[in-house]
Amino acid sequence: MKILAFSDLHLSASHAADIVAASAGADLVIGAGDFCNMRMGLDSAVAMLAGLKAPMVAVPGNGESAQELRAAGFANTAVLHGEGRDFEGLRLFGLGCGVPETPFGSWSCDLSEVQAAAMLAACDHADILISHSPPKGLGDVTSGGLSVGSTAVRAAAERIQPQLLLCGHVHDCWGFRGQLGKTQVANLGPGVNWFEVEP
Repeated sequence: MKILAFSDLHLSASHAADIVAASAGADLVIGAGDFCNMRMGLDSAVAMLAGLKAPMVAVPGNGESAQELRAAGFANTAVLHGEGRDFEGLRLFGLGCGVPETPFGSWSCDLSEVQAAAMLAACDHADILISHSPPKGLGDVTSGGLSVGSTAVRAAAERIQPQLLLCGHVHDCWGFRGQLGKTQVANLGPGVNWFEVEP
């Protein structure tokens, strides 16, 4: 299956146009959170991505809540937050929000590591794990040198060993590719990222 994945669109019209154009060649589009900015502009993100030619699975970022993302009206889109879904033989599981809590203030949709671990406990198998936040130690280093990834996401990936762990959130690591056991970890960013995954 050919998968087009991105994260952290943050209302970038040029990136959205690239994603929509590329989607003609995709079987599935995955959006790993932060479609808008600081809980504002989600309707604009919907309009920017309205031309997607493939179904989308999305998780909320810390810039929008799961409820807001579900209510936004993205066409042909499943929103996953602490839940899984099967798609043409693949099992996907998604967890949104910033994990652990961010320093960005009350607008940010965050989870503690304990909350995230409890939600990830519902996943006993996944071919693709979609998390807005990266796992601790992979694709999670800020420009100041801090490792801000999630221990709960890392533990879940180590336990489940999905083929792919797709994430975003830490802008300084967009484009990162790494390995965690059998799992390829990718901090996506808003560009076009391609993956081939077999059930």
